[in-house]
Amino acid sequence: MKKILLPTDFSENSWNAIIYALQLFKNEECTFFLLNTYAPAVYQVEYLLVVPEPDGVMDSFKENSLKHLESLKERMQTEFSNPKHSIETISIFNTLVEQINEEVKDKSIDYVVMGTKGATGAREVLFGSNTVFVFKKVKCPIIAVPDTFTYESPHEILFPTDYGIDYQPEHIQPLLDLIGKNVARVNILHVFKGNGLTEFQEQNEQKLERYFKHSAYVFHSVQNETVQEAITNFQLKVRVNLLVMLNNKHSFFENLFFKSTINQIGFHLNIPFFVIPTKLGKK
Repeated sequence: MKKILLPTDFSENSWNAIIYALQLFKNEECTFFLLNTYAPAVYQVEYLLVVPEPDGVMDSFKENSLKHLESLKERMQTEFSNPKHSIETISIFNTLVEQINEEVKDKSIDYVVMGTKGATGAREVLFGSNTVFVFKKVKCPIIAVPDTFTYESPHEILFPTDYGIDYQPEHIQPLLDLIGKNVARVNILHVFKGNGLTEFQEQNEQKLERYFKHSAYVFHSVQNETVQEAITNFQLKVRVNLLVMLNNKHSFFENLFFKSTINQIGFHLNIPFFVIPTKLGKK
């Protein structure tokens, strides 16, 4: 049985991500965990570490959180009734990333599915700060769903790579699990500059070929383009419905997200983004 964590702030953005999760896993036995964290900005992380939950002060926040979670659960059951699915709610005073990590560890979560829009809703921002911190800190596969995306089964999956990662089975298995439940093709897009592949890169390319041997896949190569340009240009040719990247130190994923100012990247995604950390949390 799959265990899916659904962080929510009760916005339409997070509801759209919930819809995506319910439809993506509609044919699988799943437990969905609806998570709402209520930690007002006045309470800093340092304070949370010292005082887990101030007596009395947070009662109204707790009550409001529980009420909205129950309403959301009823909405999910009414609009997407599925005997394969069960829903549990979690309301807690904590920061989002801290609690996601707790739930991933305690409940052996398989996927985190969440919305991407920041609190400002500014279109020039790639992802909200919460989503970026989740990418960086959570050791679990994450699917980030844009608020404008209407559900499509992931038939065409784009997987950019520089073959700079020593791929292990646990890196690819979360993607293979998704492919196995959907009629999908993986487009492995090699983005490179300079000459041909090194021996290390060739070994990693061969590994991917072995991992995907029972799936539909195509290798593509693009030279002298940035990762952003390569992704954008590929989407002009193929109707991609899921972008997949491995989050690895020293990879172009890290350069893309953590060594640039987010609103200066000029990179806008309108499809779900599936991020798999190379160091997964122990289950």
